Amino acid sequence: MTDDSPEIDYAEIDYSVTDGVATVVLDREARMNAFTGRMCDELVAACDAIDADDAVRALVVTGRGRAFCAGADLGEGGSTFDDRGRDKAARYGEVGGVGRDRGGVVALRFAALQVPVIGAINGPAVGVGATMTLPMDVRLAGASARFGFVFARRGIVPEAASSWFLPRVVGIARAMEWAMTGRVFDAREALEGGLVSRVLPDEDLLDAAYTLAREVAENTSAVSVAATRKMMWSMLSASSPWEAHALDSRAVVELGRDADAAEGVTAFLEKRAPAFPLRRTRDHTDLVPAWPARP
Repeated sequence: MTDDSPEIDYAEIDYSVTDGVATVVLDREARMNAFTGRMCDELVAACDAIDADDAVRALVVTGRGRAFCAGADLGEGGSTFDDRGRDKAARYGEVGGVGRDRGGVVALRFAALQVPVIGAINGPAVGVGATMTLPMDVRLAGASARFGFVFARRGIVPEAASSWFLPRVVGIARAMEWAMTGRVFDAREALEGGLVSRVLPDEDLLDAAYTLAREVAENTSAVSVAATRKMMWSMLSASSPWEAHALDSRAVVELGRDADAAEGVTAFLEKRAPAFPLRRTRDHTDLVPAWPARP
């Protein structure tokens, strides 16, 4: 962790920062990194630490051992998804009169991050292990990766806001096929369907993810990237390109007047690496309209 990051007692993830790149490792190897309430809490805490730390420029998420995440921990058997008698709303509130699903808590926290999120999918990514990756900006898969939106086979429905994310990532026909059948499919099908952008040998997966993260960290304005990420996700729901045009125009004017734009042009003309002075935690934080407040 960096010196500015708060000390958090992580038990089910591993969080670290090196050279501007944060890494989150889902860390329940004996349970194939199955998702729990505590893992949810720790992922949210890691995202909060990243957003508070200007030294972090990108995030890589992967799993410990032979799996990315095997889905929800089913250790409670048939009552796993029965929330009666559980105070699930205490930490994250309610939406529509019921406690928020924790997969959605994590997915929306990833979506709201100020830095790019790169998924390095190693081995099975099933259920919430698949849906939590949908708000990530880039998903790279190892050759051993397997994906499954298996909810219909467990008697429930896709969560983690995936009914919004998945059709936007892969298109409605592919999303419906995967969700209706609940079958598990390999990395090659994920690539053909647009769920991942590359499939790599397992031994090359993390190197590729870190190469991409460092490209962001070493060459771009943190403020520009934070604004771009928020603009891209926000405009997926715009009613017309005119909304994007209005937002683009305002952002270009405001950023064009400030120090990062001057530095970016000057560094290019002088053929040197840029040293952008603005900080994403304090500069132009209101450039893109905020998403609706959390419940």
